[in-house]
Amino acid sequence: MVMQEVERAVKVLEGSEGVSEPTSSSLIEGRWQLMFTTRPGSASPIQALATIKDGKRILFQFDRAAFSFKFLPFKVPYPVPFRLLGDEAKGWLDTTYLSPSGNLRISRGNKVGEPKRLRATSYTAIVLGTTFVLQRETEPRQKLLSSISTGTRVEEAIEEFISLNKNVANSELELLKGEWQMIWSSQVETDSWIENAGNGLMGMQIVKPNGQLKFLVGILFGIRFSMTGKYEKSGSNTYDVIMDDGAILVGIYGIPVEMESKFTMEILYTDDKIRISRGYNKILFVHVRVDGSNKK
Repeated sequence: MVMQEVERAVKVLEGSEGVSEPTSSSLIEGRWQLMFTTRPGSASPIQALATIKDGKRILFQFDRAAFSFKFLPFKVPYPVPFRLLGDEAKGWLDTTYLSPSGNLRISRGNKVGEPKRLRATSYTAIVLGTTFVLQRETEPRQKLLSSISTGTRVEEAIEEFISLNKNVANSELELLKGEWQMIWSSQVETDSWIENAGNGLMGMQIVKPNGQLKFLVGILFGIRFSMTGKYEKSGSNTYDVIMDDGAILVGIYGIPVEMESKFTMEILYTDDKIRISRGYNKILFVHVRVDGSNKK
């Protein structure tokens, strides 16, 4: 009864207006959680090489399989003779509906040739006429950015993000060069904007390869505050920072501001797009890279 109701709902959605060419859309990228299938128990976590044939069809060929255990930092290979199976390991997957939001997908699978031999095994992944209803899994990065944008449970989202990337977080982390915009800090800004700017509580950090660091904050009408200093590696994930050259910039002119800030910066997580760190007064920061460079 439940399956019939779901199938009716699937047909209604397939008849509605979704993304016209789903496999050509960036909305189809990401991880998808299986919510319903017309053949429950027939799916196995097998990796396939896939190519897009047109706007709706994806051609695939299975080539690897493995078990993934949460308590192990690696995957355990699952021996399947894909090369010997030939065309039996090939197939296609039609995306018959992709919601405009990109959160819901309906796909129908098929096999090249008769899938009798595969059907009798435990590693059948897609068989003739199988329908799949999938919901997008929110990527940890997207979940973190969503928490920051709404201002809800941000520190919890940061802890979860770091935990999910613990292999990266536990390795030696570098202060990557580039322009980094601060999007969140655990410290509420004070009434003094110059104090906030000088301690990195607002604006942008520009990390240069020669050990120089700059805080840059737009004030209003083209007036900016600049604070430059130096950083030096002091541990596997830590840097000693001294910021001591402040100025208010108006066009090509600068008005010196005497102030100094010394602190240790600890990198908790970093990649080419996002950085989580502790800085001045142990404040937790999240920065995103805005210079468009993916070079470390």
